[in-house]
Amino acid sequence: MQGRSPSDAIKPEVRAASAYTLEHVAADVKLDQNENPYELPQDFKEEVARRVVARPWGRYPEFVPAAMTEALAKHTGWTADGILVGNGSNELIQAALLVTLGQGRTVAIPQPTFTLYKLQSTILQANIVTVPLRPADLAYDIDTLGKAAETADVTVICSPNNPTGTMLPEGALQHILDKAKGIVLLDEAYHEFSGQSALGLLAGNPNLVITRTFSKAMSMAGMRFGYMLAHPEVAREIHKAKLPYNVNIFTLTAAQLAVERGDLMKTAIQTLISERQRLIGELRKRMGVRTFDSAANFILIRTAKIGRELFKELYAQGVLVRDVSNYPMLERVLRVTVGTPEQNNKFLAALDNALPKEVKR
Repeated sequence: MQGRSPSDAIKPEVRAASAYTLEHVAADVKLDQNENPYELPQDFKEEVARRVVARPWGRYPEFVPAAMTEALAKHTGWTADGILVGNGSNELIQAALLVTLGQGRTVAIPQPTFTLYKLQSTILQANIVTVPLRPADLAYDIDTLGKAAETADVTVICSPNNPTGTMLPEGALQHILDKAKGIVLLDEAYHEFSGQSALGLLAGNPNLVITRTFSKAMSMAGMRFGYMLAHPEVAREIHKAKLPYNVNIFTLTAAQLAVERGDLMKTAIQTLISERQRLIGELRKRMGVRTFDSAANFILIRTAKIGRELFKELYAQGVLVRDVSNYPMLERVLRVTVGTPEQNNKFLAALDNALPKEVKR
C-alpha cells in the first residue's frame, strides 16, 4: 500500500461523515440522555438475576426468541411473526435501512431529528432528502413530508421527535402512508410519554414499520432492548439484515419479565408526564427563555446565550443537559431531560443563576 493510507479503502461517504458520539461526564443531576430517572424495582432486578442464574450461560440464546415475541404479541396485539427484537431499537432501524437503501435509493428524513438516521443512510450511500420542520414551532411540515415520501424508498419519522418533542398531528401519518412510494419507518421511542401510537394503523398499511425501545419509559437503557412491528412479509426481509443471537439472555429475560408485569413503570411514566408539564410551565415564567411544546420526556429551551456557554454554566453547577445548538434550526438551544421533581428544581435554580438577572422572572 505504498503511497496510500489504509483509510483510502473506506468509502468516501463514510470518511466525510461525522460519527455519532457523546462525551460521558459525571454530574450530580444528569439530564442529558432522555433516560428514565426512576429505577426498576429491586424485586424485579432480583427476579431477573434468579432466572438468568438458572440458565446455562455457555449456550446461545434461542435463534428466534419465541417466548419474547409471543409476549410482545400479547402485549401489543400484533402478530408474533411480524415482530423482531433487537439490541436496542437502533439495531432494528439499521437493519431496516440496510435492506432498503443503497446507491440510487432515496430516503426522506425530517430535520432536525435523531442524527443516526442520516448517518446510517450516508454510510449506505443513499440519496438523502431532508424535510425541514416548521421554523416557528418546530412542528412537522406534513405537506412537504408527504410530497417527499412520494419518491422516497424510505421515509423516516420519529414521533415524538428527538430532539424537538414534536408529535405528528392527528391524521398526518395516514396522509403520508397514502402518498409514500416505499416504507415509512416510524420510530416510537418516546410514545409512552405522548399518549399516541400508530399501532392501530399497522394492519391497514403494509408499508408501515414501527420501532420501539425499552431504553426510555421502561428504564432499561443499560439493558439495550428494542422491538419492531411490521407486516410479516416485511419483517422476514428485515430479519435477513439482523445479526444472529443479537440479544443476550440477560436482556431477553429482563425484557420478557417487564412485559409480563405489564404496568411496571406506569406510575413513573405518569409522574414524568406531570413533571414535564410543570417544568414547561415554570420555564415559561422566565423572560428570555423560549420553551417548545413537547410530547416526550424532554424539553427544548432557547435563550439569548450561546448554547455551549449556557451548557457549561449549568454543568459548573452540577447539572448536565444536552447541547443541541449545532443541529439545524436549533441555534442557542439546549435539550433537557425531565427528571425527578428534585432534579428539575435543581435545574431551574441553576438556570436562574446562569441567566442574566434582567431576563429572570
